[in-house]
Amino acid sequence: MPEQNIPPTVFHMLEKYIGKGVRVILDPSYGFEGTLAAVTREPAGIWLSDAEAIVLRSTVAQPIPQVASREERSEIFIHLNSVQRIEVLHATSSKRQT
Repeated sequence: MPEQNIPPTVFHMLEKYIGKGVRVILDPSYGFEGTLAAVTREPAGIWLSDAEAIVLRSTVAQPIPQVASREERSEIFIHLNSVQRIEVLHATSSKRQT
């Protein structure tokens, strides 16, 4: 019997970024940044270590949201039902830059 390729799930896609920096957007003006520490299936969510709560702001002149403020959070669990967007941060950009 030929081996069938199972399409990757969101969990498989997230698991390959464990240990990398991510920005998790919960609504257009609020989210978290940190290191992706774990992905859980029940309940469906992600754990961030070295996390920071971030506030995003955009203006007519600068329509792409920019980080306006940060607050230290240590570790945090985020349920995937709450997430609008997950961005993987590249090694060249530091989460301390604003």
